[in-house]
Amino acid sequence: MSFEIDGKVFEVDEDGFIVEPDLWNEAVAAYLAKTEEVEELTEDHWKVVNYLRNYYFEYGIAPMVRKLCKDTGYPLKDIYELFPSGPAKGACKIAGLPKPTGCV
Repeated sequence: MSFEIDGKVFEVDEDGFIVEPDLWNEAVAAYLAKTEEVEELTEDHWKVVNYLRNYYFEYGIAPMVRKLCKDTGYPLKDIYELFPSGPAKGACKIAGLPKPTGCV
């Protein structure tokens, strides 16, 4: 499966996560957000998305939920308000990360 933005084709896995996180950009995030019932990415969304990407590229995995909440300052309920499908499915997907194998 794949989708196209600005003439570039992005491959996704069976769950809609992009296959190559290095190809991700803000337009890809906006496209993926709509697939996760997030119509517009706000400053709060970007804070979480950028945190997830930075953490992933530093450690090679997505952070645990507890760490995500602590480091961003958002309680878990706020994360779910920002990303209705949750931190793993929604936030990581929009951030262009691979599907987490466990909790994020």
